[in-house]
Amino acid sequence: QVQLEESGGGSVQTGDSLRLSCAYTSGRIYSSSIMGWFRQAPGKEREFVALIRWRGGSEIYADSVKGRFTISREFGKGTVDLQMNSLRPEDTAVYYCARGAEYTTNYRTYVNWGQGTQVTVAS
Repeated sequence: QVQLEESGGGSVQTGDSLRLSCAYTSGRIYSSSIMGWFRQAPGKEREFVALIRWRGGSEIYADSVKGRFTISREFGKGTVDLQMNSLRPEDTAVYYCARGAEYTTNYRTYVNWGQGTQVTVAS
């Protein structure tokens, strides 16, 4: 069973940056896996943020974060990171890392999930 753990959340001001990191703490992630970042704000449905192939490349971004967020596969650390720049209050949410087998932005297809990390952006 793959277990994922996010880190790097926090409280920042509008325009600041944060870097989230997702590490797998147990199990095996196949090179064909898709790693995604999703977020969920209070009272809202979980939404797609970005994805990347575990072996690297083929990134997709939600329109709302395109040009501000960058997802990357950090081979030296064995993590998938999300660099978030120019943060806005509407980026406030719990951010989740997930692993899936299908190249899709649909969160329902992802199999393994981390516990989430809170990101709060003050105006």
